[in-house]
Amino acid sequence: MKKTIVLLFSMLVLTGSLAYAAYINDVFELPYPAVEERVESEQLQSEESTTEQTDIEQAGTEQTDDYAVEEQTVQIEDDGQAIEVTGSTEVIKEFTEEDRLLLEQKQKNSYAYNQLTAEEQKIYTEILWALEEFQENVKLSSMDKDEICRIFQCVLNDHPEIFYVDGYTYTQYTLGDVLKKITFTGTYSIAREEVEARKQQIDNYVNQCFAKMPQNADEYTKVKYIYEYLIDHTEYDATVEDNQNICSVFLDGKSVCQGYAKATQYLLEQAGIISTLVLGTVENGEGHAWNLVQIDGAWYYVDTTWGDASYQAVGGEASYPENKIPTINYDYLCVTTEQLCKTHAIDNVVELPACVSMDANYYVREGLYFTSVNEEQLTRIFENGYEKGNAFVTLKCASLDIYKQLQEMLITNQAIFRYLNCPDGVVSYTDDEKQFSMSFWL
Repeated sequence: MKKTIVLLFSMLVLTGSLAYAAYINDVFELPYPAVEERVESEQLQSEESTTEQTDIEQAGTEQTDDYAVEEQTVQIEDDGQAIEVTGSTEVIKEFTEEDRLLLEQKQKNSYAYNQLTAEEQKIYTEILWALEEFQENVKLSSMDKDEICRIFQCVLNDHPEIFYVDGYTYTQYTLGDVLKKITFTGTYSIAREEVEARKQQIDNYVNQCFAKMPQNADEYTKVKYIYEYLIDHTEYDATVEDNQNICSVFLDGKSVCQGYAKATQYLLEQAGIISTLVLGTVENGEGHAWNLVQIDGAWYYVDTTWGDASYQAVGGEASYPENKIPTINYDYLCVTTEQLCKTHAIDNVVELPACVSMDANYYVREGLYFTSVNEEQLTRIFENGYEKGNAFVTLKCASLDIYKQLQEMLITNQAIFRYLNCPDGVVSYTDDEKQFSMSFWL
């Protein structure tokens, strides 16, 4: 809540208030994208015999009485190097051990991948290869549908560059009542040629973004810069296309939480920062997405969507003009699990670490964090704010007790006028008891 204080005849009078625009909680697709199931019956002596596919049930469409029946002959070559589908000129490549080793080497910084067992990592690389190479009917090392679903989500959580996938189809091959194998085929929102064209546009965005990043920036500075850059260049819009992936941000400059989070992750990874996508809910129960980020070996949460703050004055003449309204909220830049869980509930596909460090927290790094009421620190903060031409300053307290002490000193006892240049006796501020923070307009 932003409030306007007027000093009149030595009395503190509340003359209006500023409604703090609540963060927009996203309504986005369920954590697991649409899955289509196909059950195929094989008449074969072994898995390397010719198969005939019939009676393919299209599950997930909510139309159990509507089946797409497909007949095709699949011939597996004796050398096992390729599968040729009759009636098609496309040859589907085999996922080789060389492919697997190459992908495994590239996953050293993939958070979800590194939380999986060796067997699960094997399935992960099979799914990842299929999606990157646009392959069909890739045989998986698992015949557990739930496991495949979970690992598919791990792949997408680790790889924001896979922006063209809507879901997948898994095909079950049965011999009588015995399940023999499951194959995997991704479903795609755009053609492969269009994917390459969009990648060029994304590269252009990244180059423009990084062109102004401070030279020799440390990891914290890189994270802060990307956080601010995305907020400054993105508008929250639930109607924009591709709002579940990075294209909405990089191509349209509009998105919702999952688009913000995947774009944040993509830029962080391009800058050499380890991160992953996190899924969960927020206070009203809506689904939400944000990021887990590693800075100097410690883990933090970053929520760029909730950092895109909006404030609106309603105090009449006492209200500040629009250009004085801050656009960035730093309460969700490099926070601990304890801080995050005041407003967020984590429901992620793999276990996440306990984020306990405050070393890279925005308020700590910027000298805005109060472990006690410190008048010298207050003087320095406000002087720096005026010197830099900032529109406002935000103070963050380590505890509720310190927050209440600071509030009593600055607001109740009117000590704020020692630090602000306000000849008209008017002070505008916001306070957030849940976050132990308060902001003052300069």
